This record gives sequence, C-alpha cells and structure tokens, in this order.
Amino acid sequence: MSTSGFSLDASQPSELEFPYSSLEYRQHQMFPRLSAAEIQSVRRFARPMSFKAGELIFKTGEVALGLFVLLHGRVRIFSRDSFGRSTLVTEHDDGHFMAEMAQLSGKPALIDGLALTDAETLVIEPERLRALIVADAQLGEHIMRALILRRLGLIEQGLGPIIVGNGDDARLVGLQGFLRRNAYPATVIDARSDPEAVALLGGMTTGPGDFPLVFCPNGHVLRAPDEAQLASCLGLVPTFEQSHRYDVAIVGAGPAGLAASVYAATEGLSVAVFDQRAPGGQAGASSRIENYLGFPTGISGQALAARAFQQALKFGAHLAIPGKVTEVRRDDGMFALTLVDGQRISARTVVVASGAAYRKPTVPGFERFEGRGTYYWASTIEAKLVKGQDIVLIGGGNSAGQAVVFLANFARSIRMLIRGRDLNASMSKYLIDRIGSLPNVSLCTGCTLSELEGDEAGLTQVRVRHEASGDEEVVATRHLFLFIGADPKTDWLTASGVELDNRGFVVTGIARSDAGGSAAGLRYPLETSVPGMFAVGDVRSDSAKRVAAAVGDGAAVVAQIHAYLSQPAKVAAHS
Repeated sequence: MSTSGFSLDASQPSELEFPYSSLEYRQHQMFPRLSAAEIQSVRRFARPMSFKAGELIFKTGEVALGLFVLLHGRVRIFSRDSFGRSTLVTEHDDGHFMAEMAQLSGKPALIDGLALTDAETLVIEPERLRALIVADAQLGEHIMRALILRRLGLIEQGLGPIIVGNGDDARLVGLQGFLRRNAYPATVIDARSDPEAVALLGGMTTGPGDFPLVFCPNGHVLRAPDEAQLASCLGLVPTFEQSHRYDVAIVGAGPAGLAASVYAATEGLSVAVFDQRAPGGQAGASSRIENYLGFPTGISGQALAARAFQQALKFGAHLAIPGKVTEVRRDDGMFALTLVDGQRISARTVVVASGAAYRKPTVPGFERFEGRGTYYWASTIEAKLVKGQDIVLIGGGNSAGQAVVFLANFARSIRMLIRGRDLNASMSKYLIDRIGSLPNVSLCTGCTLSELEGDEAGLTQVRVRHEASGDEEVVATRHLFLFIGADPKTDWLTASGVELDNRGFVVTGIARSDAGGSAAGLRYPLETSVPGMFAVGDVRSDSAKRVAAAVGDGAAVVAQIHAYLSQPAKVAAHS
C-alpha cells in the first residue's frame, strides 16, 4: 500500500481496493501517539484549549478550528448521519491528535469529537498546520499519512451523506462520481432493493422527479440536486476575502493546473486554484496510465490527481473545488476573476489550465440519451454498471484504449468503433497489443455512429455505419462510451481579449500574432497575448496532449511567472 497518496480507482492496486479491515493493520499510522519531543515541536504552531466532559470539540457539518493534539483526557470520535444515528470511529487519549483531511483544508468536519472527560488540547489552525507540516518534515509526514488514511477509512465505511435512488439512474451515478472524484465519503442506497430505503423514506412524500434524494449530515434533504447544490449543502464551496490579492490564480485542476499550483506554492507564491468539478481533468478518465515516468506498473489518472491535490494542500495553495470561473478581466495591472456565485477574486497573474470538454457525436437526437446510457468516463462506478453486459465504445486515442483495457475486465463484450483503418496513428503500441489480446473486444474500423435508439429507461441499441460498404449494423447495448476527443474550454475567456487559434485553443509564445512569429517579440514562452496571463496543458494551442507534457507545462510556467512578477517596471509598461 502506498503511503504517499491514495487511489480513487480500482484499475490498479490501491488502498481503496482492500476491505476496510486491511486498514486495521495500519492503526499505528492512522492514530499515532506523538512523543514528548513531537508535542514540543507542535507547541510552536499551536495554542492551548480546554474542554469540559460532555462538550463537543468539533461537530459534523461545521468547520472545525483545526487539528487538536490531546494532551490529557479522552475523546470519542464518531460519525452522525442526518437521522441522528452514530457510528463509532475511534477513541483518543493522551498524545493522540484529532483531525482528518477536512481540517487541513478548512472544510466542514465529517465527524464529531466528544470529550468523555475534561480535556486539555493544543489546537493548530489550518494555515499553521500547513506551516508545521512543511517545517517539521518527519512529523509532517506522520500527520499527512494519518489524515489520508483516516479519510480512506471514512470512505470505506460509507460515512457522510446518504444518497437514495435507483442504482443505474444517471443523476445518482453523476452525484456518486462527483463525490468519489473529490474523495468525499458517502452511502448510496438503492431505493428499489435496499430495505433500509423503506425506513429512510418512511413518512416522506416523494415522486419519481425527487430522486435521487440526498440526506446531508447537517440535516438538510435535497431532492434531485445537481452537483453545485450538493457541494453547497456539504460546505465544499469556498469563500474568499475580497481584499486579498493572490500572486497567481490557476483556472483548472487537471495535471497542468495541479503541477503549477504545487510548484508555485512551494516557491512561496500565494496561489488560488479553481475547478468547477474535481481534481484530475480529462486525465482522471484514464483508468491506468502506463507511460508516465516513474510508474512502471501504471497509475490511474485519479490516483495521480489525488496525490497532486494533497501536495498542493500541504504547501498552502487555496483550492476552490468546486469553483467555476465565468469571466476574467485585466484592470490596472491586476486580474479580476468572477465566479459563478458572484464572488470576485484579484490576482497578479492568471494561468489558464482549463483543458478541454468532451466532444459529443453529431447524431440526431443524441441529447435524448445524454446521461441515459452514454458515458465519457470509465471508473469503478461505470464498471459495476456494465458488469456482464455488451457495450460499445467509440474512440481510437490512448484514453479510449485505457478505457477498453479496464472495462474488458467487467463487460461481457466490447464493440470498439474507429473511423480510421487501424489504431496505429492514434494509440500507443502497448495499448494496441493489449487490446489485440483481449478475447471479448472486437474492433470495427472505418465505422461511425449513425443513430441511437432507446426506450423509457434509456439507450437500447446503436446503429453503426460501415463507411466502405455503406452498410449499417445494429448493435444491442445499453451502454455507449465516448472517447472522441475534446474541444477547448475557453468560453470564460471572452472578456479577457486573449488570442485564440482557429480551433479555439489559447495561443502562446512565438505563435502569438504580436510576437511576429519570432523570438524577438517573445516575452515568455507560455505567456498569452495578454501580459501576465499564461496558458498550460491541453487548452494551449499546439501542446502535446499528454499527461507528462501537461505536468511539464505546469512546472515550467512557475519560473516564467516569477520572472514576470520580478519586473514591476515591465509589468507597469504592459498594464
């Protein structure tokens, strides 16, 4: 098991793939007892705080003060759902510390901490906690490992909000995926087959349009919420001080944005990161990345994103996820970013890392099946839905290949459609070889999607056109996976005046029209036509659409931001 991060995907061995009982062997890492020397180190960053027996130290659904080190006393940690039912997590005594990942990021607590006796503690607020983790490397490693393992434990136990609905409902699958990608625990109950659903819904007036129902830990009940409503109920939507000015605002938390946030934060820059859904971007759709340097057995896109996310938190980046930027303007040498909820954030520089949005097929009536049998993702959630079934997958790139290899472990058969004559021009050879060895995968070359058909439940079959002969083939399936590329997510840049290429990607470096196509007019290689605005990763014109290239962009841009910020006269001249 890795101690440097956790995976949210079952495509590779990871801590989440093992039953929760396996974490029992790591109790000493989940709940370490601090030595006298370590407690002395903590005192530099903490303040004393006392509690009486029977007093709540922190409460589910409310933001805790931070991490508490228990000097003397005994504290019970338990989870409480919206029906008042309690689940014991552990009990702490002298030398233990009380927190999990929520306390590192200042999010609402997922658990209650009740003083069983009078308790003397040291409390470390989130900003000071991050300073401690960086200042004392060994103690910081112990704390980070414990916080990660504790969150894993909560996820494995299914603590958190309760989602009730039909297990294959696209809306339920969407909410489940949103929480999963954000490493947030939840319990999912099938309203059709789980006896507990009857008890939960007793006395409630519900109709088909109310599902899925979400019972939040704070007692609120949401009926068929979207991701933004769920995030708001769980306290995941961040707030900002209007007077604060960040050194850099990064829009997008894919590999490029996360890399930029980690390197910028480690170098002392004040960093804010925005992503409207979850860490990982399109790379999160990769069930196994096997050609990323340093991971010879492969790593899932979500595991990679989770580790980068934890690093960014550790070094003090302010991660606003979910947090959608709708507009950015440059005014008097500063950038003003507007969020979907109306909040405005100021930053000296901006990094555009918003990536690309999944492309949809131009098939008549496709919208009718959006979310009703169509998927742009291949995770363990989708794998459970397609177990033992026949599926169709469209796409010939590496993401499509990784999805086929993963889903082949679950589906009875996979019909793979590509426009080209073969996969050689668009897919890595190791994936081509692996797909060729899978007995339940058939490749249809020169094939396009012509029509979708379905019933009240969703998709039932697809019509496939063979371009060479003009013949059509009907394939029965309730599951269609789409990996047909993506279009740049640059709609939020309209007011910025930044230069885009003819496909809508952001132009940088010598390709900019103001650079005249030569290095003579170049300011910084990753800078856009707007001074102080940079672009990295898939959203950048002519970038290599690879995870490693995106991470390289994210790392390289920080040096260019430093150079830009260190020349105030030049900045003023461009304002």
